[in-house]
Amino acid sequence: MSPKDRFLTVYGRKPVLEALADPELDVDKVILADVARGPAAAEIQRAAQDAGVPVQRASAHRVKVLAGNGKQDQGVLADVVAPRMRPLDHALGEQPVPTPVLVLDGITTPANVGMILRTATAAGLGGIVVPRRGVAALDPLVIKASAGVAFRAPLLRCGTALDAVEQLTESGYTVYALGSEDSSSTGAAHSGVTPLFDADPPPRSAFVLGGETDGVDSTVANYVASWLSIPMPGDVESLNVSAAAAVLCFDLVRRGLTG
Repeated sequence: MSPKDRFLTVYGRKPVLEALADPELDVDKVILADVARGPAAAEIQRAAQDAGVPVQRASAHRVKVLAGNGKQDQGVLADVVAPRMRPLDHALGEQPVPTPVLVLDGITTPANVGMILRTATAAGLGGIVVPRRGVAALDPLVIKASAGVAFRAPLLRCGTALDAVEQLTESGYTVYALGSEDSSSTGAAHSGVTPLFDADPPPRSAFVLGGETDGVDSTVANYVASWLSIPMPGDVESLNVSAAAAVLCFDLVRRGLTG
């Protein structure tokens, strides 16, 4: 299993210090740029020592590469264990398989990804597929938006949303999506689309949430067995994707399909 499927990486002095100070988090290691000196670096080293976390030194370039954010890493990062995060293919080999699951497709706003992680975890979903490509990275912005829930969310990783729906379909999941082929996943109702509250999803179900602008990708749409809409009797065209996710997740709670 890749380290990227075991850890969430936080970067920057304040996020790293907050992670080290949180007794509920298991910090695997801190990596400090070899050019980092002075009071800030000393504070991080003391905090890591107090928490029993090893500190490794690396070049500033290496820290930037590992953090994936050269402008905000401030020369330090920490790998925090995410105990429920694993590759999707591993999860599909477990018994029982995780269900129901969400699949994020093209959601690039960190705040939306973070809020979806918090909502789905609160609702007791079996998994949230966050592809490595095409979706906002699981970085401090996502973690902050989730209010820290991202560390314990049931995160499932794969390359792309297309990879996810292919694997899920092969494993016997029925794939649903919010919206329609020509609409955003946040969506208003369209002809031929089943209202969410009238649908009857089986226990082994996956629900695709499309991007804020383009909705569900057309290649992913090929695997969708049924399109669902959220009834909106008021004069509003659509919901933000994180709000739509909340409606979906707690409708699944109502149905007794989670937990």
